[in-house]
Amino acid sequence: MIEFKETVKKFGIMGEKTGWTYIDIPLDLAEQLMPNTRKAFRVKGKIDDHSFSGVSLVPIGEGNYILAINATMRKAIKKQQGDKVLVKMELDLAEMTLSTDLLECLENDQEAKEYFFSLTKGHQRYFSNWIESAKTISTKTKRIAQSLNALSYHLSYSEMIRSNKKKTEE
Repeated sequence: MIEFKETVKKFGIMGEKTGWTYIDIPLDLAEQLMPNTRKAFRVKGKIDDHSFSGVSLVPIGEGNYILAINATMRKAIKKQQGDKVLVKMELDLAEMTLSTDLLECLENDQEAKEYFFSLTKGHQRYFSNWIESAKTISTKTKRIAQSLNALSYHLSYSEMIRSNKKKTEE
């Protein structure tokens, strides 16, 4: 378990990370959790008094990592850009579960299924979490359909979201 204080930051225009709220994780701290790696890995812990799990540290820049602070986390900690937070975290070795509804539907579309399983576990989880976060059955069904369509066209999660956003703006 590592413990440190860090300032909440927000990306300006930075490709797919545009607008992300995050905290920096210096390489020496990341190395305490997962030595000798330069790829994303999952962690669990607390930001202030809010517990989190299944969140990835993402390598960025010259050896450091970032921890993205999603909307749920931001609401819980009530902090924004420039605020200090107390972070306690450790490696998260829990098995990741994917949406059973998505997996069931992928059985009917071999091309989408093959592309989905070619993605990293983290990117698979983006699709799964988005589907499972739906509050109604109709929204969940719509998200599964959008995901299957995107996967059949070999679109990543972020490409699908951008494509869907463009369609609603038109």
